[in-house]
Formats: sequence, structure tokens, C-alpha cells
Amino acid sequence: MERELTLNEIYRASHVLKTTIRRTSLIVAPSVRKDCEVYIKPENLQVTGSFKVRGATYMISQLSDEEKSRGVIASSAGNHAQGVALAASANGINSIICLPSGAPISKVEATRSYGAEICLVPGVYDDAYRKALQLRDERRMTFVHPFNDPMVIAGQGTIGLEILDDLPDVDAIIVPVGGGGLISGVAYAAKQLKPGIKVYGVQAAGAPSMVRSLEDGHLGRLSSVSTIADGIAVKEPGNLTYDLCSKYVDRIITVSDDEICAAILLLLEKHKLIAEGAGAVSVAAAMFGGLPLEGKKVACVVSGGNVDVTILNRIINRGLQMNGRLCTLSLELADRPGQLVGVSKIISDLGANVTGVLHRWTNTNIDVSSCILQVSMETRDREHILQIKERLISEGFEIVAEE
Repeated sequence: MERELTLNEIYRASHVLKTTIRRTSLIVAPSVRKDCEVYIKPENLQVTGSFKVRGATYMISQLSDEEKSRGVIASSAGNHAQGVALAASANGINSIICLPSGAPISKVEATRSYGAEICLVPGVYDDAYRKALQLRDERRMTFVHPFNDPMVIAGQGTIGLEILDDLPDVDAIIVPVGGGGLISGVAYAAKQLKPGIKVYGVQAAGAPSMVRSLEDGHLGRLSSVSTIADGIAVKEPGNLTYDLCSKYVDRIITVSDDEICAAILLLLEKHKLIAEGAGAVSVAAAMFGGLPLEGKKVACVVSGGNVDVTILNRIINRGLQMNGRLCTLSLELADRPGQLVGVSKIISDLGANVTGVLHRWTNTNIDVSSCILQVSMETRDREHILQIKERLISEGFEIVAEE
């Protein structure tokens, strides 16, 4: 008989996890938002770089000796895979992780390094999931679900216990939401101990599966997802997590990819923390989400830090653009000597730094005696960009585009 989620179960999970996971301490983060007290719960510093190891470790620890002897199996393209692999190795049992063949090499090798047998499956995550269920039935292994399991949720709920232990007067907790396992555990634990606390969830705008399900009043499945926050790009939440979110979560909002990039940049630059897209959505929500946080003590769960380093530079540039610290202006100029000097002097006088210049005559939409000057520059903020634009216009230059 399957055990139910209870507060005692979460406390039991906390006791079990004491020797295997890292207890991440809250970090004060005044740069996130000025009108409230923000704290970061840095699960990106967890053993595998993600909170997922909590739920996987507790669920596997509760298996019978017979179940452990047959091993465990999971499907994942990232953090859950590593959590299951490490948890299985810590319990001295075999694990198989089914991953889509297109998964980043870094994630595949990280999972292998924790002791798992890797099964690469042609196709996407859904194909890996079906293969995992097939192998589960063939080998009588135990499937470790990434979110829709009460023992997994109990393990994730230990984060809620730790936040309330470290900050008893916390007013709100902001939690990333994919399938809903993390927020289900955190919200359940927090509401049992402090009924008046607010628990807010955050999804990527390109993968709002739980948001849509709650709005519709029933579980639904998205036809597609598209977001930089691949760790929460879940098409369909679980029935268990849907029920728990319906009962215990106050509100779930969405944030854009640009807002996520800005949050990643802030965490990197101001707090020296590397967060993946899924991990940074809680901070993005505090920065841009319009939640009623004024004057409150707020804890943001940064759920993971396993970012693909090959795209980190692009993420940083997007974040800089979002904050108004990178800007590209296209100007239509009369094609005569001295024009570029005039533009450069204005930008220099106002304290911006030119990083690139492109001069083109081939645009058919402009006068034959004109050209397009594209200037890329580093700026302080959006107000700084506005000052530059106003000065250029006042000096007679025409701005035709801005990026």
C-alpha cells in the first residue's frame, strides 16, 4: 500500500537525508528587490547541483530489501537522473537511467559518474520515459518518478522545513514549478507549520502546464513547450502534484525567458551563484512577477545550477539586454565624412562604451545617398539608453531600429 504524504513523513525524510545531502543555508539577497527582504535558498549548491537528490534519496531509502535488490530505473534529461544515480549508489543498489539520445554530453557523463548504467534512447524525453517503463516491467525494477510520488515529494518538502527553521518569520516562499513535486512538498510542509504563509509558484511562460491546469480546473497536457528553463519544461503535471498545488499553493505565475536571463545574470554578478534557467525563475518572479511582496520577508528557492555552459554567454548577453546594459542602435546617416565621428562623440560624452560598429549602404529602404550605421554599446541601464537616444535625435540623427 502506497504511503501518503504527511508532515511526519517530511520530518522522517529530513532525518534520513541529514547524512547524505547538503543543508543549504539562506543567503540575504538585497539586490533582487529593494522594497522587501529577499533570501535565497541555494539548492544549486546541492550535492548534484539540484534539489532533485533529496526526493530521489528519500524515496529509494524507503524501498524494501527485495525492491533494492532488483534496482531502480528512471527517465530524465538532467537533474533527476543525477539525483537517482547518486541515491542508488549511496544505497548500494543498481540504477538504470534512460535519457534521450540528444541530451547534453555533460549531463550524460555526470549521471554516469554517479554510478548509473546509461540507456540512450533515440528521440525525445517521452521516448526515454516509455523505454524506462518497458525496462521496469521486463526487469521488475522500481521506477523513480521525478515528481508524482509521495515519498519523492516528502524529500523535496525538507526544503520547506529548513527555510522555516532558518527564518521562522518568513512571509512568503517562491518556488519553481515544472511537474510540481518541489512546490508540493514545500507548500505542504510550510502550510502545516505556518498556515498564514504565502507560497507562490513560478513557471516559464513557454511551459505553463500547471498554470493552465489550475486555470482549467483539471489536469491538462500542453502540445509543446519552449523555454530556456529546460528543467521545468514539463508538458503535463502529475495528478498528485496537481491536487496538492490546488490545496496549498496561493498562486502560480509565469516569467519570460528574458526575465529568466536577467535573474541568472543577477545571481551570477551580485551573489556569485550559477543558476540554471529552471533554478532562476523564483528570483525572476521576485524581480518582475508583480507579486505582493512589499515589506515582506521572502525566500526564493534557487532549485538548480546545472546550466549548459555552452550557452551561458548567450544567456548573459540576453540578461544584459534585458537590464539595458547592452544596446544596439541603427541610425540612418547622410553618406558624407564626419558622421561616424559625430555619433561616436555623443556616445562617448554620455559615458557609454562602443563595442561594435557596422556601416552598410545596401539597404534598399533608405535614400540612395544615405547609409545605415549600426552601433553596439555597453550602457548603465535603460535610462542611460534613453539619454543617448534623445541626444542623438536632438543632434539631427535618425534612429531607425533598436535591439
